[in-house]
Amino acid sequence: MPVDGFEARLARVRHRFAGSLESKINDTVSEFSRLSEDAPDAQTNVDQVYRRIHGICGVAATVGFGATGRAAREAEVVLLVPARARRGLTPSESAVFKGALGALLKAAQQELQMMYARGG
Repeated sequence: MPVDGFEARLARVRHRFAGSLESKINDTVSEFSRLSEDAPDAQTNVDQVYRRIHGICGVAATVGFGATGRAAREAEVVLLVPARARRGLTPSESAVFKGALGALLKAAQQELQMMYARGG
């Protein structure tokens, strides 16, 4: 049975999303210390990370990564107030974001594994 055009486009988006998902999360993990309110350029860094996480939220569920989308939304919620206030993360926000980021990485890894186990 042939795949219709929409399904083919969705599959391409899913593969593009999957191909960059872990690197986006890992980039955020490596930039974590630059989000602190006392870090230089914290406001800019929070804005960049917020946009990256927001992008994951926007695409994940659409392409079949429901748990990843929910976990990304939890991380995004932590960043929302500092991003709007144009500041870095407080120590308590940093702790919550670190946990949310760990949950996001775990969800993404599980869903990527399932996707590849099904043949892509």
